[in-house]
Amino acid sequence: MSNAANPSAKRPGTFQSLGRAFTSWRTASVTLMSFASGMPLGLVWIAMPDWMRKSGMDIRVVGLITLAQAPWTFKFLWSPLMDRYVPPKLGRRRGWTAIAQVVLFAATLSLAGLGDHPDAPWVIGALALAIAFAAATQDIAVDAYAVDVLRPDEQAVAVGARNALYRTGMQLAGSFSITMAGWWGWPAVNVFLACLYLPMLLVTIKAPEPSGVAVAPRTIKEAVWHPFLGFLSRHRALEILAFVLLYKLADNLCQALQRPFLVDKGYSDFDRGLVLFWIGLVANILGTFVGGLLTKPLGLGRALWIFGFLQIFSNVGYALLAHEPGVNRPMMWAAFFFEALASGLGSGAFLVLMLRMTQKRFSATQYALFSSLFGLPRIISGPLCGFMVYAIGWEAFFWSTLFFGIPGMLMLSRFVPWNAREPEFSIEPPRIGRPLTGGELALRGLTGGIIGMALGALVVALMDALKAFKDHPGSPFDVLTPLVNLLRPADNTGWLTVVGLVVFGAVCGLLTAAIVAARHGAGQELAEDLAPEM
Repeated sequence: MSNAANPSAKRPGTFQSLGRAFTSWRTASVTLMSFASGMPLGLVWIAMPDWMRKSGMDIRVVGLITLAQAPWTFKFLWSPLMDRYVPPKLGRRRGWTAIAQVVLFAATLSLAGLGDHPDAPWVIGALALAIAFAAATQDIAVDAYAVDVLRPDEQAVAVGARNALYRTGMQLAGSFSITMAGWWGWPAVNVFLACLYLPMLLVTIKAPEPSGVAVAPRTIKEAVWHPFLGFLSRHRALEILAFVLLYKLADNLCQALQRPFLVDKGYSDFDRGLVLFWIGLVANILGTFVGGLLTKPLGLGRALWIFGFLQIFSNVGYALLAHEPGVNRPMMWAAFFFEALASGLGSGAFLVLMLRMTQKRFSATQYALFSSLFGLPRIISGPLCGFMVYAIGWEAFFWSTLFFGIPGMLMLSRFVPWNAREPEFSIEPPRIGRPLTGGELALRGLTGGIIGMALGALVVALMDALKAFKDHPGSPFDVLTPLVNLLRPADNTGWLTVVGLVVFGAVCGLLTAAIVAARHGAGQELAEDLAPEM
């Protein structure tokens, strides 16, 4: 019987709650599933390009094969299907997870049949794409399962443990598999990696089904439209989305060009490679684990404030390192460790927030959208940083990143006052206008989509122009040529960019329509209270 049902029941203390979370099979199953989520990314992103290049494959073909990473970026496109349809066995979340793991086992095992020196690069590309698609599907299902099955007092423990196992799986299938291939050859390594999915499949089968399972959307329209409408019908929804976009902006800017900065300062390959790999891995895992864990005793609201300021302030270490006239290894190690630790702390608290923001009925689609929005600043920060460093130098650049952290904290204050223990997702009833007709809603959505696609094209063209200007300092700053090139793509990368812009425009149109519909009273029955359970 819950505490709500029995007022006389004593609420467990913080440490007792954490102890229960550590021993919960729900926490353990979600954590172990994350190991299987990390493995495909390490294989496709790290190991396969190394394997292909060492086997003598043309670098242009290797570059094309890396496009297989695209499903991780666009996974929100098919996430509504996973909210809508329920596999016949294991339920909506574990069923899709099991299907994805079977495909991953078969596709990875197929790689073993290609030998050490594959002669058919397009077969490799097709298998890499199949692995990436199945892996992105697994990520959607596992993230949604975590939202559905974890209790509030288990989320803090699960966030850090999931990150640790995810990174372990990624490095095992990535960096460590390259080393193992030098000993045993790629066929044996791929068989080994494929077989690791079998115990993960057993974990999925034995994992507990979420209690009080939310009803799946009845139609595809509900699965696509209602996740947007359900979230945007809440008060301060736009401020929360802006916070998701901006909270780690300063952190992303600092991390974008860390290695080139160390090259310019004269640090060795060993310093930039193995040393920083282990420092970053340990600091990030430790930070994410502790950051998630401390949301319980501190409260999620306070944790977001404390760790938010800490991750902004951590950039000072790089500014001081840039001021140093030469190589200073202890200072570099300290700066890198502090920044990675603070980044992990912020991520730990933020990931707990994402679990609480997501509605269980639409957990696959909403979590995929939140994570895509969360990763957007990381994509655009590289070109922006390159231009800023070229213009003002490394030291001034690192100092300037501190100011980019302010907008995220301002957005945080909109739904979490600085002295609040927990986020306040619902403060006052939204203002509701007159209902709109379907035609009016479609027109506004179309307008938003066109504007979003145009702005996306402008950002892509600006990044290309900045890169060209940096590579050729004497040439004029030209944005028109990259814009024209978008209209006539010359290669697969160009076509992928166009597809990405169309998808971005479609999402902007859907988001615009959902915002307008929510402002006119639609979706109020979908908006559930996001206040954390006590």
